[in-house]
Amino acid sequence: MNNGLILAIESSCDETAAAIIRNGHEIVSNVVASQIESHKRFGGVVPEIASRHHVEQITVVIEEALAQANIKPAELEAVAVTEGPGLVGALLIGINAAKAFAFANNLPIIGVHHIAGHIYANALVQPMEFPLLALVVSGGHTELVYMKEHGSFEVIGETRDDAAGEAYDKVARVLNLPYPGGPRIDQLAHEGEEAVPFPRVWLEEGSYDFSFSGLKSAVINYKHNMDQRGEAISPAAVAKGFQESVVEVLTAKTLRAAREYQVKQVIAAGGVAANKGLRASLETVFAEEGIPFFVPPLKLCTDNAAMIGAVAMPMYEAGIRGNLMMNGRPGMELKSWV
Repeated sequence: MNNGLILAIESSCDETAAAIIRNGHEIVSNVVASQIESHKRFGGVVPEIASRHHVEQITVVIEEALAQANIKPAELEAVAVTEGPGLVGALLIGINAAKAFAFANNLPIIGVHHIAGHIYANALVQPMEFPLLALVVSGGHTELVYMKEHGSFEVIGETRDDAAGEAYDKVARVLNLPYPGGPRIDQLAHEGEEAVPFPRVWLEEGSYDFSFSGLKSAVINYKHNMDQRGEAISPAAVAKGFQESVVEVLTAKTLRAAREYQVKQVIAAGGVAANKGLRASLETVFAEEGIPFFVPPLKLCTDNAAMIGAVAMPMYEAGIRGNLMMNGRPGMELKSWV
């Protein structure tokens, strides 16, 4: 069988997803069962609840992905699954489902890095041109990744404390906004006419690393000081000031790296790449710079299985295979396979 069809499974956090991808860039089907409503009342993802939902949904989403694609298991070339990083209990549900499916249908299995999946979500929209620079911004990760070819990942900058998505969620709680907080702050920021001035954290000169813990603390301190004075805050002004700080730092460091590494393409990836303020800022500066910039549509920025299938095909073509001893790797590092 050589039709380029891969069944991909993703269960690293609070989405249970399965997809059929052809040749690493064509989405034949893409099914996602979200758990947002279940976690909303807790203000964040509860690992035990996430795992239980994965157990309930995993077989359903795999069957639905196959049905929507009108594909039989015998037509597949391989099964791909998120091996890490993520919540270990959640990862294990997807991995064991993938191993069972692969064993039952005599198919090879491929373990995929979750962040590589986010990067390769762009391949589902347009071809990736190398060398390229990827800005990965999600709930647990903020990284600048330089790629000179398929399967080559050089992390040139990463978060030293809170990732951008974590900072968004924590600031949202301070403002009493419902979970998930990121989209709410983005919306509020666009409604604000004035912005509370918050610091920009650049770290040492020349560094591509990020730090958002101090910014988060600045927001918390501002709220406490206003409370002690008996003065009401403007949530829109706080959201606007916070988002302007995050976006300015992310944009400036990405632009500087793109210049230094002389890349042909810049891409954004991860859940926070759905942020309208960040997308607009990156689009503007790279249009002015003359470097092609791409970001996936919103549905491919958040966790999904299509992105796992996109990265699995070049891995499959490179001869990379997992085995039935595969385990969940919550701290899995992003490493090159070339």
